[in-house]
Amino acid sequence: MDTLTIGEVAARSGVAASALRYYEQQGLLAPARTPGGARRYPRGVLRRLAFVRAAQNVGLSLAEIRAALATLPDGRPPTARDWARLSRDWRDRLDEQIAALVQLRDGLTSCIGCGCLSLGRCRLSNPGDVAGREGPGARWLPPALRRVPPTSNAS
Repeated sequence: MDTLTIGEVAARSGVAASALRYYEQQGLLAPARTPGGARRYPRGVLRRLAFVRAAQNVGLSLAEIRAALATLPDGRPPTARDWARLSRDWRDRLDEQIAALVQLRDGLTSCIGCGCLSLGRCRLSNPGDVAGREGPGARWLPPALRRVPPTSNAS
């Protein structure tokens, strides 16, 4: 079987070797090992890494990506049909993010939604720092833009 070294995969995919080792640790990749312990990847790993990058761009956590990849038989790389099936569920998430970004763009010149009271005249009106009582951070940003990223060790 034609395989690639970790350096070759890093060069071809644009993913750092340290990230490849991390992805292996997170269960996203499963390279074979030589008798000396060196990693060897099947060429299909390049498609798998493209899938990981695309899923991250959608906003999926590594745990969500791992779960999606686990639906593929024998850890094989995703096909176009697999991508269509798996990405169907992500459309709503993207639509929500797009709507939130449009809302942010359209309100950017008047307020960033932080409740800081630094503007003399705030379009969102925050009398008495109402937003501050709701908790830290930009309380009036759309929820899709306030998501707390999952921890890297989430399962």
